[in-house]
Amino acid sequence: RLSYMLIFAFLVLHEIGAHYTYAEVPYDEWFRAWTGRTLNERLGWERNHYDRLGHFAQGFIPAILAREILVRTSPLRGSRWLPFVVVAFCLAFSAFYEMIEWWTAVLAGASSTAFLGTQGDVWDTQWDMFLALIGAVSALLVLSRAHDRQLARLLPGR
Repeated sequence: RLSYMLIFAFLVLHEIGAHYTYAEVPYDEWFRAWTGRTLNERLGWERNHYDRLGHFAQGFIPAILAREILVRTSPLRGSRWLPFVVVAFCLAFSAFYEMIEWWTAVLAGASSTAFLGTQGDVWDTQWDMFLALIGAVSALLVLSRAHDRQLARLLPGR
């Protein structure tokens, strides 16, 4: 169930980002309607951070999915190498996504700034990959035990 819930959350998060474009998701206006003040005002932010949430999720959610695949199909189950391989997979996935963004920007030319949503941040690519790393490590720290319990019920005797 955990994997399915995370897949659903990933799809919702990206559907919202695709609908508005990540740099223009009006989460600040939603927060203002709820609290009377924007989140950016409260935290002193100047940019839209929805894409950062997406990149954190790009590490967090695939970490559990990769972990489940490896636990079910590989000899890494119970190994100290399992978390390392999961995090390495998530970083590779994030780097590949950044390369797709770069290739699209090269092909798009002048319109690439709007597509990339860097919002003037020259370190946007590095931040994106760093947040995927933090997401993957966070998922393993927070969810591994619950994930193991669910897998034990699903795969008794393994």
